[in-house]
Amino acid sequence: MRYQRSSVLFKEAQGVIPGGVNSPVRAFKSVGGTPIFVERAKGANLYDVDGNIYLDYISSWGPMIFGHSYTPVIKAIKETANKGTSFGIPTALETEIANLAIKMIPNMNKIRFVNSGTEACMSAVRLARGFTQREKIIKFKGCYHGHSDAFLIQAGSGAMTYGSPSSPGVTQGTAKDTLLAAYNNLNEVELLFKKYPNEFAAIIIEPVAGNMGCIPPKKGFLEGLRKLCDQNGSLLIFDEVMTGFRLAKGGAQELLEVKADIATYGKVLGGGLPVGAFAANNEIMQYLSPEGPVYQAGTLSGNPLAMSAGLEMLKALNTDEEIYSRLAKKTKRLEDGFRMVLRDKKIPFQINRLGSMISIHFTEKPVIDFETAAQGNFKRFNNYFHGMLDQGIYLPPSSFESYFLNDALTNEDIDKTINCFSKIQLDV
Repeated sequence: MRYQRSSVLFKEAQGVIPGGVNSPVRAFKSVGGTPIFVERAKGANLYDVDGNIYLDYISSWGPMIFGHSYTPVIKAIKETANKGTSFGIPTALETEIANLAIKMIPNMNKIRFVNSGTEACMSAVRLARGFTQREKIIKFKGCYHGHSDAFLIQAGSGAMTYGSPSSPGVTQGTAKDTLLAAYNNLNEVELLFKKYPNEFAAIIIEPVAGNMGCIPPKKGFLEGLRKLCDQNGSLLIFDEVMTGFRLAKGGAQELLEVKADIATYGKVLGGGLPVGAFAANNEIMQYLSPEGPVYQAGTLSGNPLAMSAGLEMLKALNTDEEIYSRLAKKTKRLEDGFRMVLRDKKIPFQINRLGSMISIHFTEKPVIDFETAAQGNFKRFNNYFHGMLDQGIYLPPSSFESYFLNDALTNEDIDKTINCFSKIQLDV
């Protein structure tokens, strides 16, 4: 059995871990079957406990830009661990990586490190509320900003109504302060501002959506949000946990040339270790404790292991002038090959791509928001996922997730992936 050991480990995990996993998408519920258990990874390859080898197209959901076990990062982690793993006391490493990050990020003066993207987004919204002295926020259907209560909200019973909790444990009181709009729909945001004037602290958005597949913003959409925030005294928060340092040195702000008031980061910033951060200008950041009244703290924030790993990652990204063009070319090569195969198979499809983020949707309609992403043929996607997995290609186990390519993938790896794709049975 190809996945025998993984099946045994999954059954064992289910006895002591809810669902057998520590993050839901890993459970393969969207695609069925048993999740693989990874033993190690190197470069573009994953090695599971059954001895199978896979080309990896998720890169730990983004951070492994240079591939797994990237030598400078691993060396830094080992050297730092020998000195101690956590102190709860300031280190010079924190200032060093902060200086480099701020040089790379546009429009920001200061950065605060935390331990996850969820923590960064939660803190960014709290800071926006403290700065503006307003309570309501706007988020977009299908955008994911972590599992903080304020973000686990679904649409209300009708357009322009208050949201409702999408998870037990989230209170109605929390839900009433989060209003939803459709991604890429500026008109809905305008209507919200008209209905609730002077009540919104911020808009929070993935500038390039990655949690309903990869969905780039329409031309003028982000620019329109920037204008609405300026007109209404609200802040624009870019959740760059996925896009930050991946699409460009300065993330989506640099690539798309739209300024955010607060930006959140994660994944890449830790070189693969748990880390998050949020950044803003001096005027906003002075509201953050201990300088200001908005409280945020964390014993492991800025811990030396994460800071040393992240510093080496940022140094490499900052000095490699070709990294982003290489990644984009490789992802375009994958896109072109997949388009050719799907046309030959005469199967309806959409492929969305920006830089090294890409996703496939088995639908005839352009995928521009959550509603259109949800109209894809999920049975066909499941056949696609398992067909590729059986041939040693590891893709996101959900049609609502972006792929993240890494630089360790060679053109030969990508051509192999396209060839594997041509062989699998997609019919439902």
